[in-house]
Amino acid sequence: MSNLNIDFDKVDGLVPAVIQDAESNIVLMLGYMNQDALDKTMETKKVTFFSRTKQRLWTKGETSGNFLIVQSISVDCDNDTLLVKVKPLGPVCHTGSDTCFDESNSSRTLFIDHLRKIIKERKQNPSDQSYTASLFAKGINKIAQKVGEEAVEIVIEAKDNNKDLFLGEAADLLFHYLVLLEAKEIELDEVIEVLIDRHAKKQ
Repeated sequence: MSNLNIDFDKVDGLVPAVIQDAESNIVLMLGYMNQDALDKTMETKKVTFFSRTKQRLWTKGETSGNFLIVQSISVDCDNDTLLVKVKPLGPVCHTGSDTCFDESNSSRTLFIDHLRKIIKERKQNPSDQSYTASLFAKGINKIAQKVGEEAVEIVIEAKDNNKDLFLGEAADLLFHYLVLLEAKEIELDEVIEVLIDRHAKKQ
């Protein structure tokens, strides 16, 4: 971030800063920074803008506590717009909305990435109390066997009309599948890329 080459003179000392959630990639808000605001942002790791109405520096969250913690900063090809990826500590908009565009910034699918990180951590730092670590200790054959068992069980439940039991088996299958991918050192994104390529070929 220290090597950013921003042409502040090109835009009268202020550049737009697009604020994006580093995890979900949802655009949270748009603000403006001058050199001082950018310097403070980089120093404190909390997004600071230049307020055009108050004519002063303004750190997002200074009154609400909903700071935007900087994860990365990049500049566009014309050197006059910033993309700031952040971790938001609460709702971003003063209305209480997740974003200033009244969009939701929560998704159940984001939990999958969180779960993958936990699975990876259990593999790298095994514990006797961890079921996931015990699977890795038993080796790839046992993990693959568990995926097969869960697949059979979900097929059985699919033939009945008990939604709760089906959801339980679906969750078990997904979890053990993620463990298998980690055991094979394959990222879920690689599997998704295969699906994307197949889809593209059918268009």
